Amino acid sequence: MGSQENITWDVEEAGEIRVSSREHHYRSAQTLSASLLRTKSDPELVNKVRFRCLKNFVANLQQVIFGTKLIVLFPAIPAAIAAESYNLGRPWIFALSLLGLALLAERISFVTEQVSFYTGPTVGGLLNATCGNATELIIALLAIRQGKIDVLKYSLYGSVLSNLLLVLGSSLLCGGLANLYKEQKYDRKQADVNSLLLFLGLICHLLPLMFKYAIKPSSDLVQGSILQLSRASSIVMLIAYVAYLVFQLKTHHQLFEAQEEDEGNKETEEKPEIGISSGLVWLVGMTITIALLSEYVVGTIEDASTSWGISVSFISIILLPIVGNAAEHAGSVIFAFKNKLDISLGVSLGSATQISMFVIPLCVLVGWIMGISIDLDFGLLQTGSLALAILLTAFTLQDGTSHYLKGAVLCLAYIVVAACFFVQKLPTSSECL
Repeated sequence: MGSQENITWDVEEAGEIRVSSREHHYRSAQTLSASLLRTKSDPELVNKVRFRCLKNFVANLQQVIFGTKLIVLFPAIPAAIAAESYNLGRPWIFALSLLGLALLAERISFVTEQVSFYTGPTVGGLLNATCGNATELIIALLAIRQGKIDVLKYSLYGSVLSNLLLVLGSSLLCGGLANLYKEQKYDRKQADVNSLLLFLGLICHLLPLMFKYAIKPSSDLVQGSILQLSRASSIVMLIAYVAYLVFQLKTHHQLFEAQEEDEGNKETEEKPEIGISSGLVWLVGMTITIALLSEYVVGTIEDASTSWGISVSFISIILLPIVGNAAEHAGSVIFAFKNKLDISLGVSLGSATQISMFVIPLCVLVGWIMGISIDLDFGLLQTGSLALAILLTAFTLQDGTSHYLKGAVLCLAYIVVAACFFVQKLPTSSECL
């Protein structure tokens, strides 16, 4: 790849590899958002270790495990595994697994960024774009395997809704209050691109729903037609997402590069904190752990719903997205406080676009391969509220400026939608069988 020609590899005396690039290292808005929760390592602790292999292990452990402010959530991971092994209360397994996923979602963002130092800006950007919502993707795939299609649709719909209304709304609200007497501005070009793709995804969701109500007789033939339309639409959505990645990483990458530095500061050379081999090992290990905890979440969500007296739809649509992306969302709000709305918009709109145009159609096609019928008909209530959320977000971002009232309206809209699903009591597909 051409971008790798500009990367030089320097081997230092201590055996560490330093990568310097003449091109600006690509960092997505999601990566910058999660980086605010990271902590600096203590070099004195590493220097006290004599053996080189042990020193590298301690350094990696310090960076990957203890290099985040969310380290307080780490005990939830072994606690969830122990609770499952000893058959403790299934609601406890659900809650502990959810807390563990909140930590792992932030840590996998860090490891992906470290690996991208060695791959060049294009491949690094592709890694960040692919792993940005790894937790949601793994939960969705496990829901397909367990046949919980309702949980799959609810969680993905909730992720898009949470990013558009809650994350963006809270960022604009807090940023407007923190910069009360300043005019907050952002680049409309990036917002316009994401809004365009979200509207395309909305069309693909609306057509199966309208087709169902246009052909009133509910028969297997009609359901088969909706399924075929959904699969064709999913292929179109994935093609659009590939075009979006080319647009984002190659032809118009300058629109999406989130700059953390202030305008008066020059770029500083960024260095990886762990090696390429260590990064890949950690990436595989974290993916396996996320898959394990995600399986616990999917398998115990109905028991948690019964025990807590909360509907599965509310837990999947509201709780899962809030807890699963808490670190990334908190970073978005902090950047809004710093009057860096371009990064906040990149987090919220970028994640919503990825879920809508990549994760959802991918699940439809994976279900097709596995012989499981998954369509794009998310129901009248879900699709209607999603359409209103996209329209409200598009109107909010149309002028390139922001104030706290815009954020307050988006947050209040999210509260209304959350209240709607809180009072909704619908049986899941497994309960209907």
